Amino acid sequence: MSKIVHPYAHRLVILRDWRSRWFADRKKYCDYLRGDVLIREFLEKKLRGMYVSSIEIERSRKATRFIIKTSRPGLVIGRSGEGAAKLKEDILQKMDKLQLTRPEDFKLEIIEVSNPEADASIVAYMIAEGLEKRLPYRRVIKQIMEKVMTARGVEGARIVLSGRLGGAEIARTEELKRGSIPLQTFRADIDFKRERAVLPYGTIGVKVWIYRGKIFADKKKVEK
Repeated sequence: MSKIVHPYAHRLVILRDWRSRWFADRKKYCDYLRGDVLIREFLEKKLRGMYVSSIEIERSRKATRFIIKTSRPGLVIGRSGEGAAKLKEDILQKMDKLQLTRPEDFKLEIIEVSNPEADASIVAYMIAEGLEKRLPYRRVIKQIMEKVMTARGVEGARIVLSGRLGGAEIARTEELKRGSIPLQTFRADIDFKRERAVLPYGTIGVKVWIYRGKIFADKKKVEK
């Protein structure tokens, strides 16, 4: 029997790394995990509209580092770094509100995504943004699918919309697929993201899969 598995979790350790990287004993583990989940949710809401790809958290005994990957870093950083400084203060205030211990050394890094059309998170947000602007859903997914397939390194893509499409009484799903998406192949580099488009007549779910070819181990590294 085949089971549906999250494409990111399915490739953890093989191709992907954890989005929270730290080690803690039993006492601190619950605090760290709770803090990571709640702060990530807070940042996803706050940075909505800034084309954020992922939020990664690294911790050591004294230092904590937040890595925000976005295709438009200028929106996050702001003029002469004002936006980044304000965001750093907001994160520390949120930590105080959640009664989490403030780190001695706190760093915020903003990294630019060089190929946004090949990133599932950014593509999913672009679709949700188009739907929230009340554009025809078929035109939105076709235009974005063309952009994705012309992006460097993309070999296949799939977009699924579900909900009250076009304001219809009965919810249904619409799917568009190009190229191949080998979900069961471990070495297949597949990026996946879920997103929501909130509309006056209901919420529409967006799912995006992007296949960026197979990744093979470097022979020199294996020999070493």
